[in-house]
Amino acid sequence: MNVLVEICVDSPAGIVAAEDGGADRIELCSALDCGGLSPSPGLLSRAARAAIPVHALIRPHARGFVFGASDVESMMADIDAVREAGLAGVVIGAALPDGNLDIETLRQLCDRAAGLSLTLHRVFDLVPDPRRALEEAIDLGFTRLLTSGGSETAEKGILQLAALCRQAAGRICVMPGGGISASNVGRIVSATGAVEVHASCRSVQSVPVFSERYVALGFGSSESLKMTSKERVQELKASLSLSN
Repeated sequence: MNVLVEICVDSPAGIVAAEDGGADRIELCSALDCGGLSPSPGLLSRAARAAIPVHALIRPHARGFVFGASDVESMMADIDAVREAGLAGVVIGAALPDGNLDIETLRQLCDRAAGLSLTLHRVFDLVPDPRRALEEAIDLGFTRLLTSGGSETAEKGILQLAALCRQAAGRICVMPGGGISASNVGRIVSATGAVEVHASCRSVQSVPVFSERYVALGFGSSESLKMTSKERVQELKASLSLSN
């Protein structure tokens, strides 16, 4: 069974590393260190030249997933920018204060993104009733669901992921994500039957500009040294080939 590998990146260098490593698709965002935000126009433009499909995250800020009217307006404009750039899809999500999916907001966003591939992101992992939320995602017309099974990592949520895949029954693609690596991807795919997986494949890399003074002045942190690794993408792909 061929398993599609989606790699999440937040820089032009990340796009190159994902492609060179053999990724099948890219999730494009900015600021991965805070969970990812909407990519800039320049990053969208660079991603449009990628040889593989690119889906862009639509998230206006890192303060959770409860969005007001001004947030939704910004997200609509971001979706328009993704379409204008010629990318293949968007990755969206919205929640109510009680953790349930914000169906009204999601419907607006899905309508705006008509014709693009639609992924519901890991806002799903906060919902109180995953079975109900899965049906809501299907009713809204999502193509796929990115989830760790409600746990910190996909490996910890493997039983829930398997249950979601069974419930989906081909009506939506359940894509495991969260801590996926070459060492566990075969086990996760085998246990769930997933046909797509999501990973960041980042490693700490030496970047001379990150001096102690640079960090002390608030321009970055040691976490910002994590970058998409071509080698880790290759290892993930190789592990999947061996497990088939």
